[in-house]
Amino acid sequence: MYEFKTQVRVRYAEADPMNVVYYGNYAQYFEVGRVESLRSLGISYKELEEMGIMLPVVELNIKYLRSAKYDDLLTITTQIKQLPTDHRIIFDQEIHNEQGKLLTIGMVKLYFMDGNLGKRASMPTLMLEKLSSYFR
Repeated sequence: MYEFKTQVRVRYAEADPMNVVYYGNYAQYFEVGRVESLRSLGISYKELEEMGIMLPVVELNIKYLRSAKYDDLLTITTQIKQLPTDHRIIFDQEIHNEQGKLLTIGMVKLYFMDGNLGKRASMPTLMLEKLSSYFR
């Protein structure tokens, strides 16, 4: 299993007048977690796109347990629990506040797509090489 943690601070514009984070912003926090988890492996979304690979989101599930508030420092935990063997990659994600309280749980499924053909593709070899060591 691969796991990575990153942090974001809730900005004023992400909260409503009660200082509670707007529910739609959690998808963006999950995206930060996914992008930074791949970057920590030495793979950037930009490099994948330059290789002709796109990663559209095909499924997003979020369970809201507690509210994040303006100026909270959030820890986003991103896990890949299974090594992708086909065109799908699944990220399991959690968001905790500074007190370690679990705020949100999510699962995001993306497809590897050939950007030129608009068809499903296999995971790039570079990414397979980087992830494989976590699944032995």
